[in-house]
Amino acid sequence: MNNVSSTQKVWSQTPQLTSTNSGLKSGATLIASETREVQTDFIRSLSDGALRALPYMFDFWALPHQLAPEGDWKTWVILGGRGAGKTRAGSEWVRMQVEGSKPEDAGIAKRVALVGETFDQARDVMVFGESGILECSPPDRRPKWEAGKRQLVWKNGATAKVYSAHDYEGLRGPQFDAAWVDELAKWRKADEAWNMLQFALRLGDHPQQVVTTTPRNVPTLKRIMNSESTVMTHAPTSANKANLASSFLEEIEVQFGGTRQGRQEIEGVLIEDVEGALWTRTMLEEARVEKWPELDRIVVAVDPPVSSKADSDECGIVVAGVKFGETKRDWTACVLADVSLAGASPTVWAKAAVEAFRKYDADRIVAEVNQGGDLVGEMLAQVDPSVPLKAVHASKGKVARAEPVSGLYEQGRVKHLRGLGQLEEQMGLMARDGYAGKGSPDRVDALVWALTELMIRPVDAQPSIRTLG
Repeated sequence: MNNVSSTQKVWSQTPQLTSTNSGLKSGATLIASETREVQTDFIRSLSDGALRALPYMFDFWALPHQLAPEGDWKTWVILGGRGAGKTRAGSEWVRMQVEGSKPEDAGIAKRVALVGETFDQARDVMVFGESGILECSPPDRRPKWEAGKRQLVWKNGATAKVYSAHDYEGLRGPQFDAAWVDELAKWRKADEAWNMLQFALRLGDHPQQVVTTTPRNVPTLKRIMNSESTVMTHAPTSANKANLASSFLEEIEVQFGGTRQGRQEIEGVLIEDVEGALWTRTMLEEARVEKWPELDRIVVAVDPPVSSKADSDECGIVVAGVKFGETKRDWTACVLADVSLAGASPTVWAKAAVEAFRKYDADRIVAEVNQGGDLVGEMLAQVDPSVPLKAVHASKGKVARAEPVSGLYEQGRVKHLRGLGQLEEQMGLMARDGYAGKGSPDRVDALVWALTELMIRPVDAQPSIRTLG
């Protein structure tokens, strides 16, 4: 079947509708907004061939951000939140490049590169995924997967081969006239892999490439976006809500709505470092480690809220440890966990702090008592009176307390385990002229108290070494 002519035939049978290329709504959305009578007439008006073709007519179903912009571009970047339909757009663009009018007719492109972070991710998402190329292809045009060669082969001879950005040297030698790059912003070797792909994209009159990614503040992505030959489309997760579970949207909005991480992961907005940030994204990425190191001392730091109302500030609770060296300058720290709570009563956050103390076999709890005074000690004692507590008072402002801790990160002396996303989002908003986020940075405050206790003003006693993990 001919996708273009079939689509035109459908539109010619529904003159009251406008094409997706000329409006903000897809044909499916327009039909869905019509009366049941109009919908029934539309379906009955289709020939058998058009009816069979309809599920595979992407320009009928597509959202605006999923359709390629017009013009003489080299790179099309599709930025979007999680589940915004980026993968479907990439799969359909590949189909548009390789398919001809009939299954055995040649298309625009003959050799396509499919590049993911790893081979497995590229195969599982771009080829076999629910929105992958095989799932999007109609039966008479579905390509064959050759596992040994890691490639798809169409009836017209076109091929799409899977490559790993991690093993970017595999792109040295092959040549292509089209490429689809997925989740480039999380590639560990993004610059090397992207540059190698550009040397390989040299076939045909005008080779093009599509990048589908959730944005992250990485130099390679920003360089691509700033190129004069790049065009962009963008959409938040909610743009594709018709194809997502409502519980998913509700849950991620509750957890991440209004946060720096939510802006990036849900709204699909590229978040760059704030001016004068004490912690940059590069610093935080370089600090990340996969395993618990051997530590000599561990503390749980608590920054209690003024009240326990649902909309009050969080109770910051952060666990961190230190590894001693020959001299104090050789000491290194690792942030193990962030178990901060929002809208929690004193009893609840005290229990959470004690549970973290026990779980990580900590040496003491360090708690700011400017707001809570004796209440902090009393609440912790109610949970477990045997827990050692060190009360600390904030005599300086938040920035003044945070700057020495930021310096430890600049020296490469603090590491982070994974799973500290919300803490890191707050850290990215701490600048020399104050906190750029909403409310109070209670997670950062707890982090600062923990690392100050471990690295900046440590106790003289050094407990015996323990191994975590």
